[in-house]
Amino acid sequence: MSFMEKVGSLMRRPGEDAVPKDEVPWWMKYLGRGLGTVGGGIAIFLGVWNCLGILTGNVSCLVSGMWQMVAGFTVIVIEAPCCCMFIDFVQKLSEWVDKKPYWNRAVFYCGIAIPAFLLCIGLSSFLGSGLIFATGVVYGMMSLGKKGTREDMAAMASPTGVVTHGGPAGGTAYGPPQDSTLMEDPDIWRPN
Repeated sequence: MSFMEKVGSLMRRPGEDAVPKDEVPWWMKYLGRGLGTVGGGIAIFLGVWNCLGILTGNVSCLVSGMWQMVAGFTVIVIEAPCCCMFIDFVQKLSEWVDKKPYWNRAVFYCGIAIPAFLLCIGLSSFLGSGLIFATGVVYGMMSLGKKGTREDMAAMASPTGVVTHGGPAGGTAYGPPQDSTLMEDPDIWRPN
């Protein structure tokens, strides 16, 4: 067992499978969790800063700050339940969300990040909501999954969907034969 596998086993949640079910790299999972945790904390702090906008009579910034604080707290509850262990339902909620596909989290995080910025356009709303939105983008990237192999991509891009092996240089030839030209294709020159 390598050092990183030992660290991963120590960081694993109780009840989590030792073998990952998806092909998402470990660093991307920790990036999503870390960005969500730090971004949620910063969003809470900057939400309090937005709430100070009531001193100037700006009610929309007060509402934006409250929304941003609730959004930041929600992200922290989902991503780092150990930070909120004094609340009874946090661990169950976090485990329930972990069982859902990544795209659900991506849509949810991006959705809760937008209203705070729209209500009070400013640097504090942009940074606080932007970090929550970035967490949603990371989970969106995780939901896309692993990139296909070169051969798979070439087969999808070729007009016939067939990849022939053993090309002119002994490698792989993709697509139609190279000796045919567009001039020889009757479908191109046929009048409509």
